[in-house]
Amino acid sequence: MKPELDAAGVAAGDPVFLRVFKESSEMELWMQPGGEGEYVLVKNYPVAKWSGELGPKLAEGDYQAPEGVYFTNRGSLNPFSKYHLSFNINYPNAYDKAHGRTGSFIMVHGSNVSIGCYAMTDPAIEEIYGLVEDALKNGQNEVSVHCFPFRMTPERLQKAAAMEGEQKWEEFWRDELVPVYEAFEDTRQPPVVRVEDKRYVVE
Repeated sequence: MKPELDAAGVAAGDPVFLRVFKESSEMELWMQPGGEGEYVLVKNYPVAKWSGELGPKLAEGDYQAPEGVYFTNRGSLNPFSKYHLSFNINYPNAYDKAHGRTGSFIMVHGSNVSIGCYAMTDPAIEEIYGLVEDALKNGQNEVSVHCFPFRMTPERLQKAAAMEGEQKWEEFWRDELVPVYEAFEDTRQPPVVRVEDKRYVVE
């Protein structure tokens, strides 16, 4: 991992930000050099397995991986996970709860199996977990984990609006997730996002 860190100009302990894209099965690891300025892309990992289909998680036991704005923190790290290593994300978050969505124990973990989580290979989770843990130990209060169905481009959203299986989520994607996605694309800073009147609001 050190060559990738050196090439990006970052070091273990620098702030971390994660983005997940279901359609392409990718998890991006971004870090902020020295805790200052814009975040830089350090590595793009393949997601070994995610369950369900494009669209948000709605209920406990629906075997669906969530979409939305989440985070992990020190209390959510599990070095003794039966899935090699894992960290919980805060699903259901305030937005999910406002919409009556249920579920628990949604994680990023190793072991290549998923029943609603994002599963990585063991070598990948070792790198990601280690850098998340180092960042939290170094003072980052929480690591944002943004989960998207795909890269939120106008072209892909237009395609979603025309696809029968995706039309039902097009409004959620456009109104709730696109502003979050674009805020980071524009600034290379994880946006501050709050929930107000059952909506994600980017500050």
